[in-house]
Amino acid sequence: MFTDSHCHLNFPELVSQLPAIREAMAQAQVTRALCICTTLEEFAGVHALAMAHDNFWSTVGVHPDNEGIAEPTVQDLLDRAALPRVVAIGETGLDYYGMEDRKGGRSVADLEWQRDRFRNHIRAARACGKPLVIHTRNASDDTLAILREEGEDGPGNRAGGVFHCFTESMQVARAALDRGYYISFSGIVTFKNAQELREVVAFVPLDRMLIETDSPYLAPVPYRGKTNNPSYVPWVAKQVAQTKGLALEAVAEATSRNFDTLFKGVAA
Repeated sequence: MFTDSHCHLNFPELVSQLPAIREAMAQAQVTRALCICTTLEEFAGVHALAMAHDNFWSTVGVHPDNEGIAEPTVQDLLDRAALPRVVAIGETGLDYYGMEDRKGGRSVADLEWQRDRFRNHIRAARACGKPLVIHTRNASDDTLAILREEGEDGPGNRAGGVFHCFTESMQVARAALDRGYYISFSGIVTFKNAQELREVVAFVPLDRMLIETDSPYLAPVPYRGKTNNPSYVPWVAKQVAQTKGLALEAVAEATSRNFDTLFKGVAA
């Protein structure tokens, strides 16, 4: 019934509890999950989850904030994207959050390597015809500009994809939708201080929306502060339904159908 479009089940705090998590997913009617890759080094583990379980799929990508790891070439991404049950390129994008404390006082200009990495992911996605899973944090202008420069700004031969764990403005949501992208919402939409984000939820058409946990992070209310897992994604759907004045079942069905449409090659 529910689909978690973005989770990190290979992370230690989740993979060690996988049987219990899978049982909790079944109890919560969460029938599918997309396991997201954030480094080439972890790809084998992420892919193994998808190969071992018929309701898991995987991506291949390197998160923009990861440093000191293997830098992906377009061919690196294409080789892995060709494997069974790999349905997307990412998580990729740009992250300019915490330039002082998290990035050692560097400037945006110092992060050209992030922009180069993002371009490689876009080019791989276009070459293999698989969608992008985009992470953008405090970097929406450059994210949108690079997508445009790489040809991801309208109809035609574009990869498309999803802006995951969306926390940006209404203007950014509109720009993403105009480019043909989907928008995915996480447990953040349940947080008390997220009213502006709920206004974005109200704006985004249901047929362009996904839901996710981004687990083990961002557990929704009433589990906020705990380790997140895919069985909690119905709480995201519940908030979406409440915000849009829809039945919970309608949100579950639409977001699962959108998952099928975007990530070609998955099955119910």
